[in-house]
Amino acid sequence: MPVDLEKILLTVKDLRQKGKKIVFTNGCFDIIHRGHITYLKAAKELGDFLIVGLNSDNSVKRLKGHTRPVNNENDRALILENLKPVDAVVIFNEDTPIKLIENIKPDFLVKGGDWNNNEIVGADFVKSYGGNVVTIKYVDNYSTTSLINRLKDI
Repeated sequence: MPVDLEKILLTVKDLRQKGKKIVFTNGCFDIIHRGHITYLKAAKELGDFLIVGLNSDNSVKRLKGHTRPVNNENDRALILENLKPVDAVVIFNEDTPIKLIENIKPDFLVKGGDWNNNEIVGADFVKSYGGNVVTIKYVDNYSTTSLINRLKDI
């Protein structure tokens, strides 16, 4: 199950004392597909410990509409936690993960290549303490929305 923020912060503190690099990314991760896996694998390669901020069901509904998410937050968290690159998942209810980013202070803040650097929530904050903001190449033709639309056509 997803970990609470306090537990993650203790883990992060311990890892930092050991010289490990913390990577943070976030998203809805509603229906896991090749694009997600490629992205999470590349994110993990940037550091030692990958934390995924997962939008809660309420947050996804506000961002994507009333028909989403397809999978509930606990199911999405369980799937993510069992992917090889992911070390921890924390669910957040806000529309953006800024509070998580400010608490975790990752060495690397990662988003997909479909995001411009000036649109990435928390980018200025992470850069302010010398952290890195990285965009990972977008895998064309792989998105949850396009997958849902293809399923509707079947």
